Amino acid sequence: MASAGCGARRTPDLARIFERARARKGKPPLVVVPGILGSVLQNGKTGEIVWPSAIRSDVDGLSLPATPNLAANRDDLEVGGIVTSARLFPKLERFSPEVLVYRELLRALQSYGGYREGSWEHPAPGDYEDTYYVFPYDWRRDNVESARLLVSRLGALKRKLNKPDLRFNVLAHSMGGLVARYAAAYGDADLPPEGTAPAPTWEGARDIAKIFMIGTPNEGSAEALVTLLEGYSVTEGLRRRVHLLNKLSREDAITAPSIFELLPHDGAARFLDENLQPVQVDLYDPAAWREYGWSPVNDPDFRRRYSEGRLRDEEARRKPGTLEVLDQYFAAVLRRARRFQDALDAAALPPPRPVALYAFGGDCEETLSAPVLLRDPKSQRWQTLTQPRPFRNSAGREWTRKEVERAMYEPGDGRVTRRSLLGESHVPPRGSELFVSPYALAYAVFACDLHSDLQKNKTLQDNALTLLLSEVMN
Repeated sequence: MASAGCGARRTPDLARIFERARARKGKPPLVVVPGILGSVLQNGKTGEIVWPSAIRSDVDGLSLPATPNLAANRDDLEVGGIVTSARLFPKLERFSPEVLVYRELLRALQSYGGYREGSWEHPAPGDYEDTYYVFPYDWRRDNVESARLLVSRLGALKRKLNKPDLRFNVLAHSMGGLVARYAAAYGDADLPPEGTAPAPTWEGARDIAKIFMIGTPNEGSAEALVTLLEGYSVTEGLRRRVHLLNKLSREDAITAPSIFELLPHDGAARFLDENLQPVQVDLYDPAAWREYGWSPVNDPDFRRRYSEGRLRDEEARRKPGTLEVLDQYFAAVLRRARRFQDALDAAALPPPRPVALYAFGGDCEETLSAPVLLRDPKSQRWQTLTQPRPFRNSAGREWTRKEVERAMYEPGDGRVTRRSLLGESHVPPRGSELFVSPYALAYAVFACDLHSDLQKNKTLQDNALTLLLSEVMN
C-alpha cells in the first residue's frame, strides 16, 4: 500500500490513536539508526562536543586523515550518543535556538508506541521485547565499517539477552538505511575484492527482520555532490541554500568516505549539458573530477596549501602527506564508493530477500536530480550549476530559470528524490508487487516535509507506529 500526506496541514493525534495499542506487549526489539550528522562526535579526553556545534573546536576538526589506506584514516574523536537536539551556539545557550533532531522520534516511540530505551552494555532480562536501542556511529567513516559494527553489536546484545534467535526491527533515517541494508545483506563481511561481483549472503537476516527506511537515498543523492563541492550548511531550504555557518566545510567533506558513498549510483546519476540534454559523466573516475574542477582536491589553491602544509591547524597536525598521497586517497575513496553501491544494488535483485523493507519519504519538495554542466567561453573552464538560474547557451538559446529548474529538479524531500528512495532507476527487474521498485517493499508512504524533518513528521510516525505496534512476538 502507498499513500501520500500532502493535503491540508493537519496532524494526527497520536496519543489518542495509539491509546490502546501502546499498551500492547511483546513487540520485537527495535534499533534506531540515525543518518549522516546524526551522532555526537566528541574529544574522548576533554569531552568537548565537536559535532553538533556551529563553532569549530580549537583542538579538533572534522577532517579525517586522507591516505589510500582508508581503514587506517582515524582521528581522536569518539562517538557519543545520538543527536536528540542541538544548539548551534552551545556557549550562548540562552540566545541560541534549539534544533530538534531525533528527540521527537524517540519521544513518539516511548509516549505513543510503548517502547522503553534499552542498554547495549547492560540490558535488563526482559529487554528482548518492547525495547528500542539507539545505534550512534561515526557518520564520517565508511558505511561498510558502520554496518559491520551494527552486526557485531546486535550479536553481542543477543548473547547478553540469551536470545540467539532474536531478530530486530530497524528504524533508520537517511544514510542509516544504507547501513542497515548492507548489514542485512552481508552481515559482518567486508566488500569483496575489486573485480569480484558482490554476492549477498543475507547473513544479517539472522539479526534483522524488517528495515523501516525514512528518506533513505537508495540510489544516492545529488546533494552529496553539492556537499563535496561546497560543504554542508547547517540550514536547509527549498530551492536556495542559505549558509549561516558552514560547519562541515568542503575540505572536511572530502575526507569522509561516507559522503562519497551517498553519491548517485551508476545508472542513476544524471547531468545536463547547455541544451538541458543528458550527458554521460562517470562520477567514480578521478579524471572526471579533474575535468570539471570538482572538490578541493582539484582546486589549485587547496593543492598549493596542502603541499605547503598551510591548512587549518587541526588538519596540519594530521600530517596529510604529499599531493601524490592525496590523489591516491581520492582514487581509492571513489573506487570503494562504487563497490559499496554495487553491493547495495546487488542486494536489490530478486530473490531471495528475507528482510522486509518499508519506505517513508517526502515528495512535495523540489529536489536536485541533475546538475547542469556549462563551459565558460572566456575562461574555458567548466561551471557546475547545482541551483537553477537562467543562462544562454553557445548557440544563443536563452533558457529561463523556470525551464532550468524543471530540468534539474524532481519531487523529493529537498535532498533525496522519490525516485532514489524507491530505486526506480534500476527497474526492471521489479521486486515489489505494489510499487515500481527493485526492492521488495512491503509498504511505502509519503508526506510533505524536508529531509531533516521527516523523522518528526506526524503522518509518517503514524504509519510507522501502526506497522510496529501491529506486530507481536510469538
